[in-house]
Amino acid sequence: MQRIYLDNAATSFPKPPGVAEAVERALRDEGAAEGRSATRAALRVHEVVARCRERAARLLGAKQSERIIFTFNGTDSLNLALHGLLRPGDHVVTSVVEHNSVLRPLRNLRDHGVEVSYVPGDSGGLVNPDEVKRALRDNTRLVALVHASNVTGTILPIDSVGEMAREAGAFFLVDAAQSAGHLPIDVSRSPIDLLAAPGHKGLLGPLGTGILYVAPGVEEQLQSVRQGGTGSNSEDDVQPARLPDKYECGNHNVHGLFGLEAALAWIEERTIAELCRHERALTEQLVAALAPIKGVRIYGPQSAEDRVGVVSITLDGFEPHELATILDGSFGIETRAGLHCAPGMHRCLGTFAAGGTVRFSVGPFTTRGGVTLGLLRTSRA
Repeated sequence: MQRIYLDNAATSFPKPPGVAEAVERALRDEGAAEGRSATRAALRVHEVVARCRERAARLLGAKQSERIIFTFNGTDSLNLALHGLLRPGDHVVTSVVEHNSVLRPLRNLRDHGVEVSYVPGDSGGLVNPDEVKRALRDNTRLVALVHASNVTGTILPIDSVGEMAREAGAFFLVDAAQSAGHLPIDVSRSPIDLLAAPGHKGLLGPLGTGILYVAPGVEEQLQSVRQGGTGSNSEDDVQPARLPDKYECGNHNVHGLFGLEAALAWIEERTIAELCRHERALTEQLVAALAPIKGVRIYGPQSAEDRVGVVSITLDGFEPHELATILDGSFGIETRAGLHCAPGMHRCLGTFAAGGTVRFSVGPFTTRGGVTLGLLRTSRA
């Protein structure tokens, strides 16, 4: 049975040509750590890691590559931003539609004196910027908002919200887990202070990689949450203040960054604009073909212009996990079922009590033929 992979919102698959080969090269041919030696192999490793940082900076519109901090996943990036910035007595504005990678660190910080306000989402998961504005206070230090929902694909108005945060004197953190690599992002033009993304989703790299963009001046307020060896300033017992060393201690995931560099090179050649057009066309096809199926309900925006390539459904008579198991076991269609680590979003949609939804998500290597075949099989479920 042909495998139809429609779970790219969890992790992209397959990876671009050259990614697996780059990972293998790091493990087989180099075998050196980053920034820990002056051997020829170590210098080659440093060149690739530096090039990966430069590619990530170009992708996001960052003018200085040292403002791209390498982490171990998107959750790690968000934890660095939240735990590194917030202090007891601070106030945070976020939304109920966030992923647990934001909600859970904030829940922990509430136990340590941080106040959090949660603005609502509508029945499609969209957050109204006016709700954010009403939630702002004199002591609001941070506004945190997801760029695109991992449940409905809904694109949220980050520029409007970022401007409100800036006017209030608050920092603005964007969770770009579902938008980096899918949508154009320019941190030099948008009012973004911190942007977190995993390397394994839209950036098409290996698992165990992530990035955090830190805007100029934010590092003066953003504490390091881990301390240790950096290969620099080794005579000091304090963490270096310079970027990226302030936030990158211990050995890098070198083979992961080799793969990420190859993936970013592929994205640069293909361009975000082209990838966005491809995924929007597939999303239109997916929504249009799912809608007529008896008993199917589609959640989120109907227009592909208002969402990334993520489409969640329920089907009358089937629990989400039951439907996903049938799609995989009987038809070879790989999806994701459940609450998707975003319980508040499912409360907005009215799908929480029923166990969530079944999520289809396309990627750069999804084909129109693959979507068509998957939909034909889905209609028989």
